[in-house]
Amino acid sequence: MVEERGGVGSSFEDYLREQGTLEEATAAAVKRVIAWQLKEAMATERLSKNAMARKMNTSRSQLDRILDPNNDRIQLVTLIGAAEALGRRLRIELV
Repeated sequence: MVEERGGVGSSFEDYLREQGTLEEATAAAVKRVIAWQLKEAMATERLSKNAMARKMNTSRSQLDRILDPNNDRIQLVTLIGAAEALGRRLRIELV
């Protein structure tokens, strides 16, 4: 038997929605993934943080904020610039 609210069969997403934190949790998760992908691309390109910051025309401290998986207050244009510095594109889609 499945309970209507919060019981067996409900998803974590449903729980977050009920708590009113789904959007915040989703944004944080997306930022963590993007930060990880940027770090992986930098490693693949053998690009140091200093070199990456120079390619982006920014400071090393700003790059550290971009790469911080817990900082979800980075502007979209900044993430696009980071991707472009690595010869990549940032793709966001609605599903």
